[in-house]
Amino acid sequence: MATTADIRNGAVLLHKNKRMKVVEFQHVKPGKGGAFVRTKLKDIQTGKIIDETFNAGARIEYVRVEAKSMQYLYQDDDFYIFMDNDTYEQINVLDSVVGDAQHFLIAGMKADLLFDGSEVLDVRISAHVNLEVTDTEPGVRGNTATGATKPATVETGFTLNVPLFIEIGDFLRIDTRTGAYIERAKK
Repeated sequence: MATTADIRNGAVLLHKNKRMKVVEFQHVKPGKGGAFVRTKLKDIQTGKIIDETFNAGARIEYVRVEAKSMQYLYQDDDFYIFMDNDTYEQINVLDSVVGDAQHFLIAGMKADLLFDGSEVLDVRISAHVNLEVTDTEPGVRGNTATGATKPATVETGFTLNVPLFIEIGDFLRIDTRTGAYIERAKK
């Protein structure tokens, strides 16, 4: 059995007989009183996010999950289709399980799927992806010093704010955790 010191983002734990994924956590040591851990937990079954506070050192039961590297193929209605590269078996994953990763998935991309038995609990992609800009307002030369931004849509349909010098056809490096622009990338 683990304790609150072992809590990590993305970990799956058993809380009140439900499998919960740790979305965010913070260790707090107030000047007066005992330390505690403030967490945001996402119910894997319903997708509901709750705030929960644990006393420091409290026992927590983790769910043992298996991670498997797979390749994303395509989207079909509410399902995202992934393929096991070893057995070529295809797996349908609901869009509610894919979550925010759906904004950054392109065909052929590798992803780690977390399984509890045969059930897919989570889809994890790399922290940064390079995507092509498909729509944005034209850039104007000399507008780089102000720090102003404009909206741009990338090949997956996701819209984010980018600097004014970005044009259609540019490749952007995007942080998949926040959806923020990092830099212009090479093709």
